[in-house]
Amino acid sequence: MQIKINRQNETVEYNLPFRSTTLLSVLYQIKSCKDNSLTFSSNCRSGVCGACAVRVNGKEVLACSHTVNDGDLVEPLRYHEVQRDLKVNKLKARETLKTSTAWLQQKQETSISSEQIKVTEKQSDCILCDSCYSACPVLEVNPNFIGPFALTRAFRYTADPRESDIKSTIDNIQINGIWDCTLCGECTEVCPQGIDPKMDIMMLRGTSAQFGYSDPNFQAMDFGFGGFG
Repeated sequence: MQIKINRQNETVEYNLPFRSTTLLSVLYQIKSCKDNSLTFSSNCRSGVCGACAVRVNGKEVLACSHTVNDGDLVEPLRYHEVQRDLKVNKLKARETLKTSTAWLQQKQETSISSEQIKVTEKQSDCILCDSCYSACPVLEVNPNFIGPFALTRAFRYTADPRESDIKSTIDNIQINGIWDCTLCGECTEVCPQGIDPKMDIMMLRGTSAQFGYSDPNFQAMDFGFGGFG
């Protein structure tokens, strides 16, 4: 079996004896037996920590969960500083959590039903693997876009009954935020936890409308009537 790895903008091919195994096992095999300079990230090896996220054939996956196929092309995540080979610096992406102020602003005492817990139960499963961030096409044209996982986190807290100041978070995700999303669903497709950032962003748009916000791009559309009036 042969796989290719993008290393410092150079594609290196490796021939391996494996037929069916995880990508992470293959990476360790290469590092142990063929090239000990190969650099990548891993931790739990169980699909829990998200450290080993990479791109395979143009799609974001967890290396510890992806079954290797002959001819696979492995690359680092997009929109991250590549430190070496498949290892990237995730600090810039983490800053989006600060931009979105995705935490409780003003806590209030309240009772929470099991139904209310289920509303944000899935969003709380985010492992910050950055797969959705790497898959987002908006970041290619707008590097300041807050990004999917930070907006999912924002939804998680604006939908929390303990939050008494939803508007503060809603105010902070208007610019380079929910209206910049194209709703393409690429983030949802690659999430290893089954989270749906696209739907979360749509819910945030609905909450924003309740506070008087609307899509700023809508005002620039003339719908073919620009010459009338």
